[in-house]
Amino acid sequence: MFDPGGEPENFLTPLHVESAIFFETPEGIFRRVHRILRPRTPLPLIEVAWKRFANADSHVRMENGAIEVRITDLLEGAPAPVIEALAYILLGKLYRKPIAPQFNHRYRLYLNRREMRRRITHARQTRGRKVHSGPSGKFHNLEEVFEELNMAHFGGMMARPAIGWSRVRSRTRLGHFDPSHNTIIISRIFDDVRVPRLALEYVMFHEMLHLHYPVDHSGARRCVHTPDFKAHEKLFPRLKEAKEMLRKLP
Repeated sequence: MFDPGGEPENFLTPLHVESAIFFETPEGIFRRVHRILRPRTPLPLIEVAWKRFANADSHVRMENGAIEVRITDLLEGAPAPVIEALAYILLGKLYRKPIAPQFNHRYRLYLNRREMRRRITHARQTRGRKVHSGPSGKFHNLEEVFEELNMAHFGGMMARPAIGWSRVRSRTRLGHFDPSHNTIIISRIFDDVRVPRLALEYVMFHEMLHLHYPVDHSGARRCVHTPDFKAHEKLFPRLKEAKEMLRKLP
């Protein structure tokens, strides 16, 4: 039927076209994005599934010509534009294509919402676990190092979190603080007689600062090393010498 005073039935106005994407299934969104990224490539089978990951992680892989997408269930119910942004990110990585900044921004902005941060933290606490080897090493006890630095730099007022050595001698991740499990992990590479104690103390001090200064969230921005963090770190004695030691680890 055609209404002379209006529009044909089933006629999609620009507003209708724009809003139509909000009713796409996740599979439909990934198929559409795939056509945009690979317009001359036959569309492969794309399977999307929600998974109870212990973090806000999502993965993609191609196997036997089909694409498998595994999305954290924390994003179930997320607005279609967020899933669209994730599709561009995952498929872009799969095909090694540059990802437009607006998609990274849109995705980070959603994850950085207070409610999402709360849900992610809860998932980490309830689904994940922190694996370490305890504070006692062959040459150093991490709890003793923590308490010495606590007295020297924090007036002994910092509550001690769980502390442990990493399971492997990592040179790329020398230490990290996990706020979800209130745990400081130090690379076992420092439990070595050849490594100066000053290097270990500096890495522990750095992670203690992460405990002392929470991450600053603003919009899509996530600032781990805030100005206060950096200013406090500069107070560490022999800072330049300690950083030089890290570059010469055995």
